[in-house]
Amino acid sequence: MCSDFFYPQIGGVEFHMYHLSQKLINKGHNVILITHNYGDRMNIRYLTNGLKVYYLPYLVVARQTSFPTIFASLPVMRQIFIRENINIIHSHGSVSTLSHEAMIHGAAMDIPTLLTDHSLYPFNSLSHVLVNKLLRFSSTLTNQLIAVSQTTKENLCIRTGRHPSDCYVIPNAVVADDFQPLPFSEISKRNKNADSVTVVVISRLFENKGIGLLIQVIPSLCQKIKKLNFVIAGDGPMFIDLQQMIELNKLEERVELMGSVPHESVRNVMVRGDIYLHCSLIEAFGTVLVEAASSGLLIVTTTVGGILEVLPDHMAVYCHELSAASIICSVLAAIKKLERLKAEYSADEQDKDKKLPFQQQFHNEIKDLYNWENVADRTLKVYHLAASQQEHYKLSKLEKICIYYTKKFDDDDGIFSRVLFALCCTVNLLYLLFLDVIWDPRAKIERAIKWKKLP
Repeated sequence: MCSDFFYPQIGGVEFHMYHLSQKLINKGHNVILITHNYGDRMNIRYLTNGLKVYYLPYLVVARQTSFPTIFASLPVMRQIFIRENINIIHSHGSVSTLSHEAMIHGAAMDIPTLLTDHSLYPFNSLSHVLVNKLLRFSSTLTNQLIAVSQTTKENLCIRTGRHPSDCYVIPNAVVADDFQPLPFSEISKRNKNADSVTVVVISRLFENKGIGLLIQVIPSLCQKIKKLNFVIAGDGPMFIDLQQMIELNKLEERVELMGSVPHESVRNVMVRGDIYLHCSLIEAFGTVLVEAASSGLLIVTTTVGGILEVLPDHMAVYCHELSAASIICSVLAAIKKLERLKAEYSADEQDKDKKLPFQQQFHNEIKDLYNWENVADRTLKVYHLAASQQEHYKLSKLEKICIYYTKKFDDDDGIFSRVLFALCCTVNLLYLLFLDVIWDPRAKIERAIKWKKLP
């Protein structure tokens, strides 16, 4: 596994890599992880279950992304790949420098490579155009692609120029036991209490997460429904805007602004509410929606990106327009649906053994739909496909250079891009040949000991 994003940083990519690695280790596979150093966390560290992590001393330039060099990372990555006897290279995140470089060097060394992309990227800004062009270069010889939703798959295939048959959809998952709803006794008390409804929002406070819309809808909703309260957790540049909105509308007693909360406390924040509100303007999958539904919350969300693929319809109320009016209408509809669900459980309260509260029903469904065991099994199938493809279609060094120039997948790249791609591939292959023959022959690299997992 290779990515710039890993522990101690916390996020969707980091959790995906960690839990997938743990499940693969449990199935008897050896997994190592390569990332850049985080402060003093450098060299080799071991995490739970013997997960070995290489923290490489790279220069970090922006948002925990290491400085791109392409060729300078080859000696250390080659050393790790040979020392650890790597059979599959699985990169995560298309904005991660380490992911791109691992794919390029792995393909040069004839190691099967894969890329999982966790996000959606537009095509309307210079930064995204440059990232997409780099992705087209690094994924040229990548064996297989993985996306977390059908929408992400379409986006990834367009950006890489690859055929959809090369891309597989494997969604994220959650540890459902970490997102349990409230106990039955507390649920019964809450269902009987119609005095207040609490809406929970947990998000990074950025514009693309729909915080601008949230600032518009909160005063209107509080004015329309006197029993409505908000709990907002998260941090970001729009934290001050939320504070100003609360003060201007005198909502200090009805809107609680918690700031950043650690991931282990997210469930405790969620179960304080009845409804989870998600105003995001762009979303590849929306793991937080799965976590909220597992915690027993009714979901109100926009329909951007891959969100419609995430939850069954009875768990959510959708805002089909990115407007404050649409979100307000959806929240009002969700409150009515919440009252109906509570009434249904109260009516059957004498027969609790036959009918669970909707919060527990949501949790049980999520537990069956999204689990890391299933993600690991599906990922292993893609690994086998990539290994089989690499074995049956071996390429010579000249053929690799020709593919970078001719771009067998599409004709969208101009002559300048093709020459640059082929030139970079040529330099990388010559550098690899120099390392193999003169500087650091493979025979002199000591192999790492593979410790057996204790029963």
